[in-house]
Amino acid sequence: MTEEFSASKPIYMQIADRIIRKIVRRENWPGDKLPSVREMAVESGVNPNTIQRTYSELERMGIVETRRGQGTFITENKEILSSISGDLQREVIELFVNQMKELGLTEDEMIFSIQQYFKAEREA
Repeated sequence: MTEEFSASKPIYMQIADRIIRKIVRRENWPGDKLPSVREMAVESGVNPNTIQRTYSELERMGIVETRRGQGTFITENKEILSSISGDLQREVIELFVNQMKELGLTEDEMIFSIQQYFKAEREA
């Protein structure tokens, strides 16, 4: 099954982002083995070199580690994992706040809107 990719960002980074989001959502756990480069390439519908670059970037970021002859594993370093979760949360919040500011909302109006949204969700 191939995935859809945006033209605005390199494919290897989009795949890295998807892996990071799976880790943050706890679909993948610290110490879990990632699929082999070839398996991930077939799964994603991309060239194995793209996945190799993805894994190299994740390793550079400290999110995964490659064990010779065993494969690529998610780090067990809780500080790094906590940091990427916090970074992702800030990124999403910043995007949301900037979009709400573009609509002309104040901080208080944003908070009120969020509270109303969650109230409606609970009632639904």
